[in-house]
Amino acid sequence: MADPLSFYLEDDKTQPGTRSNFNVDYVIHYKLPTTSVKEKEEAEAAFIQLINALSAVGFATEVRPGGKSSLLVFTKIASEKLLTSQVYRYRIQDWLFGVRTSAPNQDLSKYLEEEPVSEAERLRLTYLLITKSKNEGGAGITAKVGKWKYVDSIFPLHDHDFNRRWIKAWSSKYFLDEEDLNRIRDKFGERVAFYFAFLQSYFAFLLFPAAFGFAAWLILGKFSWFYAVVNALWSVVFFEHWKTKEVDLAVRWGVRGVSRIQHPRPQFQFEREAQDPVTGEIVRVYSPFKRLARQLLQIPFALACVVVLGGLIVSCFSIEVFITEIYTGPFKQYLTFLPTVLLTIFMPTFSGLLTHLAEKLTKAENYETHDAHQASFIEKIFVLNFITSYLPIFLTAFVYVPFGKLLVPYLDVFKVTAQSFTTMEKPVTKSWEINPDRLTTQVIYFTVTAQIVNFLTEVIVPYAKRKVFKKVQEVQSEFTGNGHELQIKDHPDEADFLKRVRNEAELDAYDVTVDYREMVVQFGYLSLFSVIWPLAACSFLVNNWVEARSDAMKIAIGSQRPVPWRADSIGPWLNSLGFLSWLGSITSAALVYLFNKHDINPDGTPWDISAWALLLSILFAEHIYFAVQLVVRSLVQKLDNPGLQKERAERYALRKKLLEQTFGSHGYDADLTEEARGPGYVSSGERITREALEEEARVNATKTPEQLFWLRQRGAAETIEIGRGLMAQVAAANQTKS
Repeated sequence: MADPLSFYLEDDKTQPGTRSNFNVDYVIHYKLPTTSVKEKEEAEAAFIQLINALSAVGFATEVRPGGKSSLLVFTKIASEKLLTSQVYRYRIQDWLFGVRTSAPNQDLSKYLEEEPVSEAERLRLTYLLITKSKNEGGAGITAKVGKWKYVDSIFPLHDHDFNRRWIKAWSSKYFLDEEDLNRIRDKFGERVAFYFAFLQSYFAFLLFPAAFGFAAWLILGKFSWFYAVVNALWSVVFFEHWKTKEVDLAVRWGVRGVSRIQHPRPQFQFEREAQDPVTGEIVRVYSPFKRLARQLLQIPFALACVVVLGGLIVSCFSIEVFITEIYTGPFKQYLTFLPTVLLTIFMPTFSGLLTHLAEKLTKAENYETHDAHQASFIEKIFVLNFITSYLPIFLTAFVYVPFGKLLVPYLDVFKVTAQSFTTMEKPVTKSWEINPDRLTTQVIYFTVTAQIVNFLTEVIVPYAKRKVFKKVQEVQSEFTGNGHELQIKDHPDEADFLKRVRNEAELDAYDVTVDYREMVVQFGYLSLFSVIWPLAACSFLVNNWVEARSDAMKIAIGSQRPVPWRADSIGPWLNSLGFLSWLGSITSAALVYLFNKHDINPDGTPWDISAWALLLSILFAEHIYFAVQLVVRSLVQKLDNPGLQKERAERYALRKKLLEQTFGSHGYDADLTEEARGPGYVSSGERITREALEEEARVNATKTPEQLFWLRQRGAAETIEIGRGLMAQVAAANQTKS
């Protein structure tokens, strides 16, 4: 694992293992069982199947020890011809699905010079070749599923030279330009690039609400109807702008419409195979009525989230109100931390259980594709985030302030409990008076303090924890003695490289969904509650500058390098943004009506609120929102129509021309030959003589360590033999130790 300081050095001499990736495409982290003999035999048989499956589709493989109980299987596409074939096939697929405006030229050498294969494209196609089913020409390897349960992860290696230049450049920039996004796209794929593009657009748009919010805080104060109107207009403009920006980026990156190309889920369980009545192809069918029945379980799931998480939040909210505003007994200064302690203990537990339940429900819905599965899961996660993020403020704004006097008597149960735990004769409570600053304090906490805490828990704590755990393991190894431990003896040319790979294998996989969730929740605070504290946008502006750099650091040193998947938008999160923007118009109208013209009575007595007037203001704000949205959307669409029309015309003309002239005359998808067997391959019938070995030694003396890395094991048979030997060493070491 690279040290953060190394990313700011011109020449990183402290991390020699990061200078080269030894031409490795992917590393397969293969876990070995240390318990029963049956599991060890099963793991050995699965390892043989793994190497044979990779070799059969054209991968060169090398195996090295991964640690006390794991192996590292290094893979790369052995033949450039095989890679060219994959590139041609998938670019043709893109053209047929309308992603590309023109089909690849049959003169592939010239075509690839004009449009070379990026690193992200190579890694994506390589990963698909590893994971797609054998029926589709792949190896059919899916980590932790079925017979591949010992495959812990399949990940590409970081390009630390790029990461170092990336972090160093961003640390001295205020704004990210288009070239920065293009570099991310070429290294990590469009899915990650779209996140940073969204973050940059959101950051740029925050400049206006930050400046206007600061002026409103100085001049207009809280609960200003003028600020609420401007903030609602801003959220509409940003939402519609981003929808247009997505199209621009997708067209420029050549991925518009790529969401129509769905990757099948290996976990999909079909009931039968049938012929598609339209296309005539054989498709796998699962009853839509069964899926609908399981999708309806989202309703009780949402209710369960409200009951469990809402009940916990309401309980802690009530305890906190009682202790801070009613209780006067002993240990009050310590008891004020009780609600925080309860939330810290139970909230992650309940959220984890409900997230696990959401995963189970999504799997039960049995979607055919990864995108459909992910979209359904994100919908459930959004419900969880909505409750945990916004419910406390909703309680304060619409329950505590207007109806506190009516609800406080129900807190007598806490009064009786507190009185029973003290020997004092005088009462331990006082009459309740509303805290008029409570709502503002809560909003400040969620928009400032919570952002800082999130940064610490997301970036600093995981890095420190890995450092501490690694040190603890080293101390334990020295204390217990390593006489019976597996001794790993790496080749000197590979030692630094393998040490780095073992560290990367232990990192968590990067999930861009987590970062999207943070930004969408933050947008919700700004849209829903910034009328309470107009400086919220200023806080978010500073936070998001840091967030872009911390997310880059998280990818570079805190996570495995993500598989460079393609995308043409931010996916289901776009719907979440639209929902929060609409809800913000309603919430802001209600807050302005309740708090702008009415004084808060100290005793918490509800003021004279006309329900019909409140509903009328909400309906009026909602209709104004929809009207403004239609106007903004029509203006934006008119600005973009000429370019989109030109794109459609070019696509139609090129498709028609290619279909008339060249379609069906190409045959680049050739079978694997000796060229695809990998370097150093030795056939079963070839004799190894002394002269051959001497000649090989003379040739190898002129090769680089990267080239020699792939020549230490000749073909799948020798890789299997070496891997079985390493398994035996691990088993013997564990048996001796036990």
